[in-house]
Amino acid sequence: MQPEKLLLIPGPTPVHPRIINSLSLPTVSHVSSVLIREMKEALTNLKRIVFSQRGEPFVISGAGTLAMEMAVLNTIKKDERLLVLSQGYFGARMAKIAQSFGLEFDIVDSPWGEAVPAEKLERKISEREYAAVVSTHVDTATGACAPVKDYGYLLKGKEILFIIDGVCATGGIEERMDDWGVAVILTAAQKCFGAPPGLAILVLSEEAMARRKEMNSIPAYYSDLLNWLPIMKDPSKYFSTPCVNEIRAFCESTRIIIEEGLDNRFRRHARTAQAIRAALDRLGFSLFTHKSYLADTISVVNYPPGVEDKEFRQRLSQKGVVVAGGLGPLAGKVFRVGHMGNLSTAQVYFALQALEATLAEMGYKFEKGSGLEAAQVVLEVEG
Repeated sequence: MQPEKLLLIPGPTPVHPRIINSLSLPTVSHVSSVLIREMKEALTNLKRIVFSQRGEPFVISGAGTLAMEMAVLNTIKKDERLLVLSQGYFGARMAKIAQSFGLEFDIVDSPWGEAVPAEKLERKISEREYAAVVSTHVDTATGACAPVKDYGYLLKGKEILFIIDGVCATGGIEERMDDWGVAVILTAAQKCFGAPPGLAILVLSEEAMARRKEMNSIPAYYSDLLNWLPIMKDPSKYFSTPCVNEIRAFCESTRIIIEEGLDNRFRRHARTAQAIRAALDRLGFSLFTHKSYLADTISVVNYPPGVEDKEFRQRLSQKGVVVAGGLGPLAGKVFRVGHMGNLSTAQVYFALQALEATLAEMGYKFEKGSGLEAAQVVLEVEG
């Protein structure tokens, strides 16, 4: 058996023993009373997590990219136009999804490490008519957190659906669907929820569901939310066999979130991010992301002189901690640290000890224990 390693990548994130236990339970029928009960509970909890009373939740076998596709296909007609606010890699992916289905779209790019300001959105919607605006909340390539609350307030009351890609945010950073006028929040199980990968997750507002029902058809079958709606209303019905164990694990992950309390969870994510960044700063690292757009769920970290990407990540992995490399133009220049989900203080300390040991092996000069000490100040004084 291979030794377990601490995943500090942008997902999957560390899986809590309670969730692992749920995942390992014997597989039950997809129409059993057990699964019906836990699916209903997961759907109810999901609405609470995104602060929605009226939303329609969906939990479907797949992943975040499938959720992105579903969000667009079920809300945008062929003769309508989508506006994509791109903070980096995954905004570009949303544009590619729209292009794949022949949907008309415009894209507003921000420099990597920053986010599109609300003023640019305001100007763009004054110049052209759009059926929907979609924005990544946190881009996992750049670490940029978009001002989605500002976007929502700007679009509220207009006949433009607002779609948030919350894959690297939902359950770790506040997303108030009803208050902000959000039409769709899409996400996945393996990041802030802390469950294993395998689920595409969406919540649609009444307005977004009405938009789908107005459309005669969409160029999809599995991705058609109207095929899934009866199952979400009554999980005893059948459309396509769900990944039973993953749904049970996801249900347990939502229980953990509700038990912790959403405000407490958001504060913990912010405190953990601050602690890890304090440690990195003390050790001589800098952040790639502009300070105005830092996310509480991920840090994209520049390498200081003398620290080579591949060797650093390999040595760190040998000590039991896995971080991610850079994507696109950042490959080899940065590493990415995910600090979301159910990450504990003990795991943060373990990771920082492994980081310092790795740097010492590589001949990097620093004060031993200084990074860990900086993190402890944040986690133990403010915690």
